[in-house]
Amino acid sequence: MAHHLRGSSGTAARPAPEVLASFEAATGFMPVDEGVAVYAAAVEAATRTGLPLLEIGSYCGRSTILLAAAAREAGTVALTVDHHRGSEEQQPSWEYHDSTLVDPEVGRMDTLPRFRRTLHAAGLEDHVIALVGRSPQVAAVWGAPVGLVFIDGGHTDEHATADYEGWVPHLAAGGLLLIHDVFPDPADGGQAPYRVWLRALAEGFTEVSVTGSLRVLRRSGG
Repeated sequence: MAHHLRGSSGTAARPAPEVLASFEAATGFMPVDEGVAVYAAAVEAATRTGLPLLEIGSYCGRSTILLAAAAREAGTVALTVDHHRGSEEQQPSWEYHDSTLVDPEVGRMDTLPRFRRTLHAAGLEDHVIALVGRSPQVAAVWGAPVGLVFIDGGHTDEHATADYEGWVPHLAAGGLLLIHDVFPDPADGGQAPYRVWLRALAEGFTEVSVTGSLRVLRRSGG
């Protein structure tokens, strides 16, 4: 199921071929159709609000490429929040662990070097501000509005709820909330993002597009 945001021309914005190629070449898990939807939402939010676009959970920068490209087009910036130590499912012995991302000196995951190389290769470093830290700590000291919040960090209820509660207060009226890995059927995946999606709807957000497991919602007003 997929329906997409529409721009002033009546068609959804799509990333340039070189941006899409950089996205596909980057380490990560997001499918192309969901990536295209992220880009369309980012362009719409940046154009509508003129505010920065914020991503929680950047991993190696695959989806960051799309936010950065949209920010570049709109004359704003992408903000990324990640401690770069990997989420729970990326730790050793878990399904999504990548041993090449372990810092041999400290013995822990460190995706920041790969993240920076990804943005460098895409020519987008100047359009990203990387906030390296845990989402609730960064949110607690953040003091400016953003035009988009993309929740794609830890997938436990604790982490997903903290991301929602920490960053939604900073989302401008009319801004977009993106939630990744929303699976209504427990057989398809974890339920924490799904519960955050239900909460957002209950708290007045309006769903504007669905692509795979990606949900795009708009905050009222603006």
